Order: sequence, then structure tokens, then C-alpha cells
Amino acid sequence: MSLRSALGTSLGNAGQVVLGLAILAALLAGLHLTPTVGGGGPPGPGADGGGASSSAGRQDPYRDKVADYGVCRGTDPACYNDWDLPRTTDGRVRVLVFTATGVSRHAHLGPLLPAGMNPPLTSAHVAQNAVVRWGQEYGFEVDWTEDVRQLDAPAKLAPYDAVVFLSNSRTMLDDASQTALLQYVRSGGGFVAVHNTLGAMYHWPWFQGLLGGANFYDHGPHRDGQVLTVDRRDASTKDLPRRWDFRDEWYNLEPFPTGVRFLAEVDTQTIGDGAGFNGHPGHDGEHPVSWCQYYDGGRAWVTSLGHDPAAWTEDSTLPGAGSFETHVVGGILSAAGERPFCR
Repeated sequence: MSLRSALGTSLGNAGQVVLGLAILAALLAGLHLTPTVGGGGPPGPGADGGGASSSAGRQDPYRDKVADYGVCRGTDPACYNDWDLPRTTDGRVRVLVFTATGVSRHAHLGPLLPAGMNPPLTSAHVAQNAVVRWGQEYGFEVDWTEDVRQLDAPAKLAPYDAVVFLSNSRTMLDDASQTALLQYVRSGGGFVAVHNTLGAMYHWPWFQGLLGGANFYDHGPHRDGQVLTVDRRDASTKDLPRRWDFRDEWYNLEPFPTGVRFLAEVDTQTIGDGAGFNGHPGHDGEHPVSWCQYYDGGRAWVTSLGHDPAAWTEDSTLPGAGSFETHVVGGILSAAGERPFCR
């Protein structure tokens, strides 16, 4: 008779239950639960002459066994669905800019736009006008809308090489548009998130994962700082200086991005106290502002930059406005597959 059988006979049914729980606890104590990112373990830090970096080495309470959000994500292109779709072979680059807002609305978006696709833009819609202008200059077609009904079916997003979510806030997608976005990304679509989109759709875990596992928490004063280009191999950073002046709100992020490739950070020594209005202590020494990843079959490029309307204005005198333009255009074109992605 085995030891367990002997103990079970002597302890009775209740004793067997206690014994079973003890054995299970001992087994679990010997396991090392490591999160999988990108389908094959967490990505290692970029080790190249361009100074690439990633979030893999950061110890964070959010890096747990569900940090992959149930999908293949990370910097390994094996997480990309390279399907032969019409949009990838027609020789055109088409981008949809979505600027719907749920609660707060940034000044660079201007007043609410009427329903429909490509409603008239005024001079106050500086961000939308900027992306349209950039498309004309860099060779991609741009549609724009704030009408969620234009996103309510996968077929409506399918023709676009990238969708740009620009300074959305809180809840601005309904069930149909959430499904369409998910299916679009899974088909190999490109996704770009700019500025306050990090403060949108908090209740949807898949969307948080699309943003790199990160959300906006708070920020300090709108102020000058210096951006550090930490990965100069990427299409969105290769033409940037290593250090450039800029003015922004410098978002504090909680959770902190995971499983992504950091492209740019703010030098925390140039912005003073990083504490935010809701009490976040800031990210002293490591404060990312842009990153990229492959996510659930698609490409995702994210930046928290872009608060100041002058960053979007044509012929802007804001220091760093030209670098911001180069950075975002590179992100759009790489997410769309027109340039190498997340290098």
C-alpha cells in the first residue's frame, strides 16, 4: 500500500482532501510562472548600435501571466498575419483617421465633426488637417471621421492599410465597431494611436493590449522637455536627431508598457518633477513616449506625444514640430506596411 493510500485510510475523507490540497500547494510552489510575450517568451532588450530598448527588463506588478492579453504580441514579426489581401497589392496606401471623443476633447481636434465620412474641416481642426496635409506630401490617401457607424463592420475598415486613432477619449466605440477593429487588426491591419487615445476604452482589455498594455493615468504641467530617440533603426526614428526639444504633457502611464520596443523617451532630467495631478510619481529615468509592437496579427505604433496644437500647425515655430511630424508620418507608413515596421 502506498504512503498516500495508507494516510488516506487513516485520515478518512476529510484528511484526504487536506492532503490533496497540501500536495497541490507543494507542486505549485515549485513552478515558475513566466509570462509569454509574442508567443515565445518575453522579448530581449534591443542590443544594437542605434540604442534600441524594450520593456522586457522592467520589473512591474502588471507583468503577470495574463500580460499577453490572450493573443500573440511582442516585437517578433511571427505575431503578424501576412495574408494576401487586396489592400496590400493595389499599389495605394490608404489611411483612416478616427477622432471621436467620449468625454474630454483636446484643442488640436477642434469642434465636433458632423456625421459621415470626410466632413468639412475648419482651420480649428489642426490635427486632422495635418494628417491630410502629410498624406499629400508623403504619398498616402487620407479619410477622416468621428462617426462610429463608419467603423461598424470589418468590410468598412478592410480597404485601409492603417487606421489612426487620434486623441480619442474614454468610451467612443460601440460593440459593432469594437468587433470590426478586432477583425481588422487580426487580418494584418495597421493601427496607430496618438496622444489621448491612451486614455480611451479603459474597460476593454484587448484594446489596452493593443496600446502596449498601457493606459494614460495622469500628467504634470504642459511644459518643455527633450525627447531622446532610443531606437534609430525604426522607420519612425531613423531620420530624427538623438535628442530634440519638444513641449507636451508627458503622460504618466499605468500600467507601464510591456512587450514593446521603445522608440523614444523623454529625458526626465529636462522636465523637473514628473508627478501628475492624480498623484502618479512619474517615471524617473525611464519615461517612454513612443513604442511599437505586433499584436494579434497586426501592427501597432503608439505615441503619447501631440498635445500642443502648435505641433500640428503648418509652418509651426514650436521647437521639435518638424521632428514630431517626421516621427508620426514614419509611424503611419510603417504601420501601413509601406516602410519596415518596428525595427
